[in-house]
Amino acid sequence: MSEVEFQKQSRNGKKPVTVPKGVTVSLDGSKLVVKGAKGEVSRVVRPEVVIKQEGDVISVAPAEGSGKAGTQFQGLTRALLQNMVTGVSEGYKISLDFRGVGYRAEFKEAERLLKMTVGLSHQPELPIPANVSVRVEQIDMAGTKFPRVHLESVDKDILGQVAAHIRSIRPPEPYKGKGVRYTGEKIREKAGKSGKK
Repeated sequence: MSEVEFQKQSRNGKKPVTVPKGVTVSLDGSKLVVKGAKGEVSRVVRPEVVIKQEGDVISVAPAEGSGKAGTQFQGLTRALLQNMVTGVSEGYKISLDFRGVGYRAEFKEAERLLKMTVGLSHQPELPIPANVSVRVEQIDMAGTKFPRVHLESVDKDILGQVAAHIRSIRPPEPYKGKGVRYTGEKIREKAGKSGKK
């Protein structure tokens, strides 16, 4: 009999994670380390779950006596583990478009700083973590030129946080759509005020 047989399991959490070729997963105490062609990422595993590996398949189960918390963290841990495996094997990418007259973006590799000109009284400079790569490209779309910032990382969480921070500095406004937006993001533009009919 399995020690977790009578413990309720998460529907998604009990799905096994397949480890692709070239990726190694190791557990040192509570520290989970995943290595692959794109890099390495690590995370501390909650005590409410147990991780087991059999060949190239990893399963996550609630720890004995963990109760409701075990079920909750089983699903979360399984999702995080899948993100880690995908990150080190394929990587994650997010791009942002700087839309506005005179908007510019410049990445200083030596200082790990993204310098932005986005219509503010000052030029914001955002420090970029070492595990996030940045590339700035000039886009010409139907005669309209604007910078596009490409971000890439093995860590989905960090990448999402960095992208959200960049966007928050100058979110797109709803009238003309000026600002920093995710590539492909649709902005619901409002009609400007009109005179009385």
